[in-house]
Amino acid sequence: MKLIAQTLSIVFITGFLVTGTTAADEHGAHHKDGHHDMDMQAAQDIVAVASGNKDFDTLVAAVSAAGLVETLQGDGPFTVFAPTNAAFAALPEGTLDSLLKPENKERLVSILTYHVVPGAIKAADVVNVTAAKTVNGESITVSADDGGVMIDSANVVATDIEASNGIIHVIDKVILPKS
Repeated sequence: MKLIAQTLSIVFITGFLVTGTTAADEHGAHHKDGHHDMDMQAAQDIVAVASGNKDFDTLVAAVSAAGLVETLQGDGPFTVFAPTNAAFAALPEGTLDSLLKPENKERLVSILTYHVVPGAIKAADVVNVTAAKTVNGESITVSADDGGVMIDSANVVATDIEASNGIIHVIDKVILPKS
């Protein structure tokens, strides 16, 4: 178990450093010892952190269309598994446009709240988690091995992006509730 935790830490740090521009890159600086300075970004809520990063433009637009901005600006804490723009672009053609229509708001809310877990789950704690109940009421599956961490069928590509009301982990796929 300790080896998995150490391996995950290495995977998370490596993924965090090689994923290109992440919310952390937009809001903080790397210290010369490799640790990330979260102070400036931690003063911002989850929505502000995501809004400050061009890789989350689609997520921010979807959160706005779903009327969830105020919720994700609330006290929390929340753990958000945030899909990138590329993750949304990988949805079948027309899916995103359809979800953003006012008549599909309920479905959009269900999908987005499936990406949010109450509480703050840091990367170091994920080795102790196999499932987590989401805000939408369904549970996500969490699996960790030497290859990394998966949330349902999405790979976690960056972790522990801190906000004033929670933590963001970046995923490479939009995860969908079972119902």
